Amino acid sequence: MPLKTIRAGVVGLGVGEAHLRSYQSIPGCEVTAICDIDAARLAEIGDRYGVANRSTDYRAVTENPAIDVVSICSYDDAHAQQLISALDHGKHVMVEKPFVLHRREAEAVLTALRRAGTFITSNLILRHSPRFKAVKQMIEQGEFGDIFHIEGDYLHQILWKITEGWRGRMDFYCTVYGGGIHLLDLMRWLMGQEVTEVCAMGTDVLTRNSSYGRPDTITALLKWDGGATGKSTTTLGPQRTKFHSLNVFGTRKTFVNDIPDARIYTGDNPDADVHPMTVPYPAFEKGDLLPDFIDCIRRGEQPLVNETDIFRVMDVCFAIWEAVEQRRTITVDYLI
Repeated sequence: MPLKTIRAGVVGLGVGEAHLRSYQSIPGCEVTAICDIDAARLAEIGDRYGVANRSTDYRAVTENPAIDVVSICSYDDAHAQQLISALDHGKHVMVEKPFVLHRREAEAVLTALRRAGTFITSNLILRHSPRFKAVKQMIEQGEFGDIFHIEGDYLHQILWKITEGWRGRMDFYCTVYGGGIHLLDLMRWLMGQEVTEVCAMGTDVLTRNSSYGRPDTITALLKWDGGATGKSTTTLGPQRTKFHSLNVFGTRKTFVNDIPDARIYTGDNPDADVHPMTVPYPAFEKGDLLPDFIDCIRRGEQPLVNETDIFRVMDVCFAIWEAVEQRRTITVDYLI
C-alpha cells in the first residue's frame, strides 16, 4: 500500500533548513509551509527547496489545518509559545533544544501535550552517532560491568553566539540548556538511569568584558539513582575543535572518546590493555532523527527521543542552573 502523505511545516530556517531537507528526503513526506522572521532568508530557502507557502508569522504553520507535523527551530525564547500553539492545533512536533527556558513553560507545554494526544520529540542528536550507539549496546550486554562513574562534556568554540548573537540578547540564557543538554541526554540514555542530585558552579572568565552577564562555562556533578557519580562541563570557548567528550568507567572496561578513534581500556597495562574503537563519530546530520519520528507517527509509537526524555533532561538542566544560583546541592524534581 502507498504511504499516507505526511505534511510538514518548519518554523525557523537557520538549523530549520536541515529539518526541511530531511523531511523532503523521506518517502511520502512533503514540506508544505515554512516560516522565518527574516523575509530575505524566507524567500531564499523557499526558492531553494521549492516551498511556495511562506510566512513571517509562525501561526501560518502551527495553526495550518493542512499540516501534520511541525519542526520548531526558532530562537529559544520563542519555543514554548510556538510549541503550545502547534499542540493546541493537533500537530506532532519536533522542537530544537532546549524546548523551553523555564519550568513554568515546561508545565504549560505538558498540559498542552496531554490535551493534544500527539507526539513530541527534540533534536538530541548524539543518540544517532554510530559510536555512541555501539557504546550503548556494549553497556546493555554487560561488557562494562557495573558503571560507577560517567563524564560527558560539551566543548565547542562558539563564544560569539552569546556575546554577539541572539542568545546573548535574550532575557535569560544558560549554556547548559543549549549545549550541555546534549551530553546530559546522552548519559541518561547510556546509563538507563535518572539523575537524582546535582551540584554545580560556573565562571564568566571568557565573557566578563562582554555584555553577556551569566556564566559562560558551567561544571556540574551528578548523582545517578543507581549509585554512580557523574560530571558534565559545558564551555563555549575552548581552544580546540568541537568535541563531545565522553568517558564511561565500568568495573570491567573504560570507554574514552577521542578523534579519530575512541579507546577501550581493560586494565592499566599501556601495551596490552588499550584497544582502539574505530566506529565512526560523529557521523550524523542535524535532521537525522526525523525519519524515525515520521515512521513512529505512522506507526503510532513513541520516537527514539520521547516526551519523557525531553522533560527529564530539561529538569536536570533546571536543577543545574538552580545549583549554580543557590550554591548548594539540588534534588532533581521531575515533572514526569
